[in-house]
Amino acid sequence: MRFPVVLATVVGAVFAQALLARYAVGGRPVFDLVLVGVVFVALRWDARAGLLGGTVGGVLQDVLSGGVAGVGGLAKTLVGGAAGGIGARFVITRPGARALLVAGASVAHRLVMVALTALIDQQWPALSPTDMLVETVVNTASAWLLFRAADGWPAIVERRRTRRQARWVRRNW
Repeated sequence: MRFPVVLATVVGAVFAQALLARYAVGGRPVFDLVLVGVVFVALRWDARAGLLGGTVGGVLQDVLSGGVAGVGGLAKTLVGGAAGGIGARFVITRPGARALLVAGASVAHRLVMVALTALIDQQWPALSPTDMLVETVVNTASAWLLFRAADGWPAIVERRRTRRQARWVRRNW
């Protein structure tokens, strides 16, 4: 596990979530890019990276959102660890399969958040299936794009390197 890369990925996801939060519908965000970043880190490296990313990302998101600090951190830590464990057991390499894992993680994260909030407030919060479906679809689509870009990035870098080297070879000095 590369600690600085995991940290940079999760902090970048928190930054993207904060930037795009103003585009929320009805004052509520319909996406969780931090969760997508945590699952990305968990699948890219291992369960330890998912636990670390979930802890850092969730606590940062809790602090920035003004809610109960630690609830999102615990929920994202559990989901990140589970996603890393599933990714280690079943080698998931296709972007579509990874995106489906993000869909499952989105539903699991929402249910854990509702359960933790109910334990703290001593009453069940409203759980809207429509909101959960919209968030799951948006998270899954953004994860699919992220995984496609991450899988294609080494090929782009290699093509640029090959073109640059070929340019130097063709010149007659």
